[in-house]
Amino acid sequence: MYTSPHLVHFEERLRIGGYPASRDDLATAFARVEHARCKDGAAVSLTYFELTTLAILDVMVRASLDVAILEVGLGGRLDAVNIIEPDCAVITSIDLDHMEFLGTDRESIGLEKAGIMRTGRPVVVSDPLPPQSLLDHAIEIDADLWRLGSDFNVTGDRQQWSWTGRGRRYSGLAYPALRGANQLLNAAGVLAALTALRERLPVTAQAIRSGLALVELPGRFQVIAGKPTLVLDVAHNPHAVAALVANLDAMAYFPRTHAVFGAMADKDLATMLRMVSPVVDCWYFTDLPTQRAQSATGLSAVWQVQAGSQKASATTYADPGQALRAAIRAADPADRIVVFGSFYTVGGVLKEDLHHFHTRQVLTS
Repeated sequence: MYTSPHLVHFEERLRIGGYPASRDDLATAFARVEHARCKDGAAVSLTYFELTTLAILDVMVRASLDVAILEVGLGGRLDAVNIIEPDCAVITSIDLDHMEFLGTDRESIGLEKAGIMRTGRPVVVSDPLPPQSLLDHAIEIDADLWRLGSDFNVTGDRQQWSWTGRGRRYSGLAYPALRGANQLLNAAGVLAALTALRERLPVTAQAIRSGLALVELPGRFQVIAGKPTLVLDVAHNPHAVAALVANLDAMAYFPRTHAVFGAMADKDLATMLRMVSPVVDCWYFTDLPTQRAQSATGLSAVWQVQAGSQKASATTYADPGQALRAAIRAADPADRIVVFGSFYTVGGVLKEDLHHFHTRQVLTS
């Protein structure tokens, strides 16, 4: 499985058999790509993402895999991963992000994401309200469209849920181990993809149940139990922040919520801060180790503009670790701390030994 970006270590981007790829295998693959890039004395220019994608694909090819899962990082049509011809494509959701590259509205972005579709191949769309441009492109190229609400559906209650679609039904399923209501739509898309591929990739119902129960994805509404409770989420656009707020509302009662926030300067910061501000009592804005990031003081200024009469406090820090330490010192054991806004923000916190760090700070507070 190839995903990006990584949170702490580059090897996280490629998992083989459930484990991060070895540094030696990746280093060897990078050397092969570099040799090919400079062959015959005419060096081919590659971006960082293109270079890393080629190296990771090289490792995958040599691992004799049965299944390869590739995450498309930016849009779809022009993404480096799109050089691969997929047996099945999955489009989870469409929202306003990377607008300088993909367009300024959902219709434009939907058409860019539609670029991962292939003629005659299944494409699963689990967004409940997909842009018309995406649906039109599927018809235009004669892709095998699987759409939530028509080709597959989900139903459920507080205890369990069911999936129905194209001649198959799964009943009495446990909810995904990943927290958040949005994960049910993601899981529904996965079942549609497995159903579409069932003749080539048979997966038993028991394997599906086990997968739902055991799935892990660090940094995606990851809750670390302790006193105070710690929530890590890489939500970095309004759509993801809306899901984060809904998930926070669904948690148990906490007297106060402390938020560690660092984000890229090109994001819709005002909207994101406005959405989450009603549930935050104390802000800890942080610098991040990249030139693309908005400064902690800049984030604080954006928050001040839209804070209005809110009584929340705000302080600034040089890095996520410092911001987290300040939040833990200020928080009562019954409070919660939410770390979000960027992979750099969550990754900066995950570099700590959180369980030891968490306990130690509480005991000395």
